[in-house]
Order: sequence, then structure tokens, then C-alpha cells
Amino acid sequence: MIQIITAMSELGAGTRGASLGYAAIRSASLSLEPRFFRKYIPRKVETNNALLFDHVNTPYGKRIKGIVRMYRRIAAKVAETLDDNRFPLVISGDHSNAGGTIAGLRQAYPKSRIGVVWIDAHGDLHSPYTSPSGNVHGMPLATAIGEDNRDRQCNKPKPSTIKNWERLKGHPRRVEPADIVFIALRDTEEPEDYLITKHGMKVIRVPEVRKNGTAAAVLAALEHLQHCDLLYVSFDVDSLDPSISGGTGTPVEDGLTVEEASTLLKTFAKEPRLGCMEFTEINPLLDHQGNAMGEVAFRLISQTVRELEERSKTIPGLNSFHSTHE
Repeated sequence: MIQIITAMSELGAGTRGASLGYAAIRSASLSLEPRFFRKYIPRKVETNNALLFDHVNTPYGKRIKGIVRMYRRIAAKVAETLDDNRFPLVISGDHSNAGGTIAGLRQAYPKSRIGVVWIDAHGDLHSPYTSPSGNVHGMPLATAIGEDNRDRQCNKPKPSTIKNWERLKGHPRRVEPADIVFIALRDTEEPEDYLITKHGMKVIRVPEVRKNGTAAAVLAALEHLQHCDLLYVSFDVDSLDPSISGGTGTPVEDGLTVEEASTLLKTFAKEPRLGCMEFTEINPLLDHQGNAMGEVAFRLISQTVRELEERSKTIPGLNSFHSTHE
């Protein structure tokens, strides 16, 4: 059974409005499929968005203390959902929340090898030591792999930032760096490129998706992650081309079409090892086309949910995931 979880924190973003993403999606559902959220009643993770009104005193990890709390809350909700043999489909505010989702997967399956498919224009591999903005939504994958990237250090974070950064990372690391596949990546900084090369992370860019087809992209991702026991797919709407909608904080040209994204998500949803999916960075305050991004996100979510429901009829329950290390 699918359990939608909403985690509408936007503490990690540089622009305001991502906390309204679920409201935009729900609003879109009223005209497209009005009973959807009656059937799939979300479980809500409490947020700390009032911290947005406080002065930022940790410039290389903005609002990082509040994000530590969000990690803990999201991780607990995801782990509890998995323990209940439900599939967690997370709708989150900004992408920093994904670090908490991964922490929840690790909490539920401490001995399993977790593979990550990151469908996003950005690498999100920065740390307080390398981030040009200090926004933590650019750091969730670095927390998942426990990577400071001191080789490319250009910042000197405060001790309080470092203390909370260590809390975000957790020990031991939750994901092996090589067990990451990027799809639609096209806007990275040199420190992130360094880590991608250093750790042998796989990158499938938009031209490759377009040339070889979405099925080939999914197959390449799954082959790279063939040794993983459990998979997590994170979908940032900025993986889409901004011609679709400006309703996200950091749009980047030359992205995926809605059809390509839909096929990718539905195909990954068929994978028996898939244990969690996340949709993130929908920002209606930046949408200059009404609620276009909310509508697109709802369509993608509802299509993916239908595929997950079909999968649930043919594969064992979620608790059948095993670990090659047990």
C-alpha cells in the first residue's frame, strides 16, 4: 500500500515558496482527479519554517540546525512507513529534505545497500566547505555519502555549522558514493564534478536520454545499481525544461520533457527493488503560468502511483528487501 508523506520544509532553499508545493499539487488535483488525495491521505511531517524569519548566522550552512530537526522527523516518518510495509512516496518542499528521506531508508534497512537515482539538473553534492551559496538544498547527497570534499575546500564554516553538518551526515555513511546515478544533470560546480569523477558516479544526461530513449536510460541506471538491495528515486522538477513552467527555484535550460519524465518515473516504478520515491522543489510563487508546475507534478505523481499500484499486485511486500551483507 502506498503512503504519501508531505514534508513541506523550505529551510534549505534560497528562494521562498517551496513549502507551498503540496498545496499547488493538491489544488491541481481538484480539477484533474478530485478524489486522489481522499484515497491517498498524506501523513504530514511537522516543519520549522518559522525559522525563515530568524537572522542567518551560519552563512555556509544556512538554517542548518533546523534542517537537522527536519532530517530526524522525516527519517522517523519514512522508517515507520516502511516498518508498516507501506511504500513511502514523499512530496517535499526543497531538496534538502531528501537527505532525511535517505536517512529513513537507512534506519529501516540498516544492512541493505541503497542505490540512489537522482533525477535533477543539479548535483547537490556540496558541503559547507564548498558551497557557493550556503543553501543546504545543494547538499543532501553529500550528507548521504558522508562527504566533506576537503580537497576542494573554499569556505571556513563556523564550529556550530560543522557540528550540525556532522549530525546531518550520520555515521556510518548511508549510501556508497558509487551507488548514485544522475539523470538530466546539467548544472554543476567544479567541486561536485570532482566528486562525481572521484567516486565513479554515473551520469545520464538529457541528450543521452533523447538519443537512446528513456528505456535505455533506466536500464543503464539499473545496471549500474545492480549490486544494490534497495533503490530510491528522487525527482526534482527542475530536471524538466523551464519552458514547461518556471515554478521551481533553480530552473535550467535544456531539460526533460514531461513525456520523458513520465516514462522514466513509471518505468522505475516497476522495479521490484524500489523502496521509496520523492517529488520535490515545486514552487508556485515562481510560476508565471498559473499553476502549471503544480498540474505537471500532480500528473507525474498520479501516473507513478498507478504504476506502483500495479507493481504491488505482482511483487512481495516491502519487507522482503534483503541485504547482501546479512
